Amino acid sequence: MPVAKVLLFYAFTPLPDPEAVRLWQRDLCESLGLRGRILLSGDGINGTLGGELGALKRYLRKTKEYAAFRGLDVKWSEGSGLDQDGGSRDFPRLSVRVRDEIVSFGAPDELRVDASGVIGGGARLDPEALHALLDERDDVVFFDGRNRFEAEIGRFRDAVVPDVATTREFVAELESGRYDHLKDKPVVTYCTGGIRCEVLSGLMRSRGFEEVYQLDGGVVRYGERFGDDGLWEGSLYVFDGRGSVRFSDRAAVVGRCAGCGVGTDRMRNCSDPSCREQLVVCEACDVVECAAHAA
Repeated sequence: MPVAKVLLFYAFTPLPDPEAVRLWQRDLCESLGLRGRILLSGDGINGTLGGELGALKRYLRKTKEYAAFRGLDVKWSEGSGLDQDGGSRDFPRLSVRVRDEIVSFGAPDELRVDASGVIGGGARLDPEALHALLDERDDVVFFDGRNRFEAEIGRFRDAVVPDVATTREFVAELESGRYDHLKDKPVVTYCTGGIRCEVLSGLMRSRGFEEVYQLDGGVVRYGERFGDDGLWEGSLYVFDGRGSVRFSDRAAVVGRCAGCGVGTDRMRNCSDPSCREQLVVCEACDVVECAAHAA
């Protein structure tokens, strides 16, 4: 029986002709029946694809044949299933695009990459190294590198969660002075799969944060290693049809429905068609407007 999987991947590496890579990647995905999103720029590739396990493995093998992508950072997770055409239920279509940034911080001129990846980012910590740092230091601060709504259903214990609705708001948030008291502390940035923190940690360092780390592989890799027996609490928001994923059946429920306050990790768009806000909403309430549109 075909097995549905989701593949999360990225690589920061110079791409002299991202448009040519776009055409190749689009044709490769179409030939394998894969759906999802791939972003390309002169600085690399960022993608999430869903489909049948064998097709995803063939995609990965072919993509890694390209020298720039041999060091692709790859993570696997369970898909929701395949539709009658064999496509992923988690993605309605395939989108392969070229952008100025593969992570949209609105600061393309600040990012520097070479064949080894991002230049000037925070020191990498794998899950074990993170725990070792926490054993040695009692002043470590977790800094959430995601949008605030993602943290509503899951986050690291006692993490600082910046009040940002989009990744593009991070630069202004860092420059606001709200986090200046953290500039002399060890700060560990984290995000879903690690890519946002590749950039965020560098932005923080260039703005005077002295000791910045990034959780290598993000929450996904931490959850693979420690599940719900570590410092992560709740579910992990994902940008596909699954909405969120849990690392075990013992996952804490930290989200609260915007309508009735019941515990849930279910995310839905604000019911106002003009709004892009994401809200925690239980099945009973289902349709709820955000505060800006509920008045």
